[in-house]
Amino acid sequence: MANDRPAVSESGNPFFAASDLPLGMPAFDRIRNEHFAPAFERGMAEELAEVERIAQSSEPPTFENTLVALERSGRLLRRTRAVFNNLTSAHTNDTLEALRTEFAPRFSEHGDRIRLDPDLFARIESVHERVDELGLTGEDRRLVERYRTDFVRSGAMLSEGDKERLRALNSEIAELSTRFTQNVLSEVNDMAVVVDSIEQLRGLSEQEIAAAANAAEERGLPGRYLLPLLNTSGQPVLAKLENRALRRRVHEASLTRGMRGGEYDNRDVVSRVMRLRAERARLLGYANHAEWVLEDETARTPEAVNDLLASLVGPSVRNAQREAARLQEMIDAEGGDFELAPWDWAYYSEKLRRAEFAYDESQLRPYFELDAVIQRGVFFAATQLYGITFRERTDLPTYHPDVRVFEVHDVDGELLAIFLGDYYARPSKRGGAWASSYVAQSHLLDEKPVVANHINIPKPVPGDPTLLTFDEVGTIFHEFGHALHAMFSDVEYPRFAGTSVPRDFVEFPSQVNEMWATWPEVVPSYAVHHETGEAMPAELVERVLAIETFNQGFATTEYLAAAIIDQAVHQLAPEDVPSAEQLMSFEADVLAAAGADLAVVPPRYHFPYFSHIFGGYAAGYYSYIWAEVLDADAVEWFEENGGLQRANGDHFRATLLSRGGSADHMALYREFRGRDPRVEPLLERRGLTAR
Repeated sequence: MANDRPAVSESGNPFFAASDLPLGMPAFDRIRNEHFAPAFERGMAEELAEVERIAQSSEPPTFENTLVALERSGRLLRRTRAVFNNLTSAHTNDTLEALRTEFAPRFSEHGDRIRLDPDLFARIESVHERVDELGLTGEDRRLVERYRTDFVRSGAMLSEGDKERLRALNSEIAELSTRFTQNVLSEVNDMAVVVDSIEQLRGLSEQEIAAAANAAEERGLPGRYLLPLLNTSGQPVLAKLENRALRRRVHEASLTRGMRGGEYDNRDVVSRVMRLRAERARLLGYANHAEWVLEDETARTPEAVNDLLASLVGPSVRNAQREAARLQEMIDAEGGDFELAPWDWAYYSEKLRRAEFAYDESQLRPYFELDAVIQRGVFFAATQLYGITFRERTDLPTYHPDVRVFEVHDVDGELLAIFLGDYYARPSKRGGAWASSYVAQSHLLDEKPVVANHINIPKPVPGDPTLLTFDEVGTIFHEFGHALHAMFSDVEYPRFAGTSVPRDFVEFPSQVNEMWATWPEVVPSYAVHHETGEAMPAELVERVLAIETFNQGFATTEYLAAAIIDQAVHQLAPEDVPSAEQLMSFEADVLAAAGADLAVVPPRYHFPYFSHIFGGYAAGYYSYIWAEVLDADAVEWFEENGGLQRANGDHFRATLLSRGGSADHMALYREFRGRDPRVEPLLERRGLTAR
């Protein structure tokens, strides 16, 4: 494939030099598909040459000529891959997907050539052995320790024969993981539910019906309606559709993704990847993949994760069973001659919520207009707490017309970061919500952050406002917490920038930021009716706050079910990994054994579309609940200390957000909190204290 590519001149490839836009923001208006492969080729060649000079140096190994030199290497490849990885997630196309398929195993091989280089590791080991006599402290010392740990965990101490097998495993895992991601995106677009008549859509708003008609029109289905699927098992539309048969269609379309046979069936991919991961872990000296992953997380061991999940299953399931009984009572009272099914839960829980709290999601949406939520909600809270300010830039290029760009200025007015907001769903964008980085902060490289948030909000028809659900508001606050973690980074080395922390710690700052979505000083700023300009009535705000523990049995159980199956499959030896045909029965057996197999509460993700565990959260989906222990405890600290105050924000920024991975993560937490975290605030938040 590489031989067939047209040549790209050095002057014509924007990756061959650092961008001259503010803070090195990518020049999206100049970047073309054909620029990536030449930049990948040159970037890998340059980095290997730089690494070889370090490894083969005739000078004795020092901190500067080995560790710092490695931190300076690979800049062309780093900036090219940052753009590529973001585009293949946020706005992909067939050419980019072909490149991803081609280069995934090559990038794996490239990384292995560096991490498995015996001469390079010998120099790192030499510096590590002399770290005390070199007088290294603080971030310098941690850099030595982390490089040594990273290389050992990557196989640097294996024999040459085992290294060769490791390279093959890494390459195949990378190739299969890419295929999994592509299958999920293709099928979620392919399986959108097509509806023939408007009568079946009763319960949806006029705006939502118009959006469904517009989506069908774009697919070449005029006069029909298209309901797109999100990547979770549950679909938001199920809370509104009155037509039970259509609810069932949507639900079953969602849950059968990746397991219907055909080109997008992911069961064999999942089974093969799990077996390869288990074999790799054994090769590296671990009992299973989970043990390998968790050794480097705050959890440390599979047993610690299993204990946490098991401690939450009982109260969560009991709450969910109580919730299910109440929903069944409502069905019976209405004369419904059927038992509660998974496709009924969201619809009837929404009806119950309206009945008990005089709360209707449709009452809220007019007060949650997207721009107001962003600028007078998320940005307002950040300004009040940290003193930073925002200025939108409409003159900077983006990769899609819907993307917005903001300068972020620090307290002293200096440019702190560039922030990109990409809020709308589209077929070229993967599901879910996430934060990402184009440029990571580093004093060594004199770089400041360029970060992005990606959400999947259905785009209304032209001329209509973008009105959000309360969950979508929370998601926007959450993802901006990740952005703040990256923007406030104040470290020397790129290895420690921003969110370069363990998976079960990275969600902590983002979950803390969700608290401001309902903070009394923040809500009146953004929750304003998009037509009348009137603030959300106080009694409606009170109702929103009053229902925070409503339906938490369901929400916690569906989450725990996904976390449990993730741990279960990654705690297997290679020979015990289920085959493609056994995969779903394995999942069912695991949930039954854990007591988390409620028929009306499916896992938030089934294996064939469980993108998290193919996108960095393998054996790590527990991270959200683990981080929520820290989050709930930290929220308690903010509440005890007066909430939305600059002194609190400055303390959180100085002790934790600015430090990235430059120190032990739990030491940073104790520096912020003054003690270890307690689990009680989490249990109270989720309503799990009642037995």
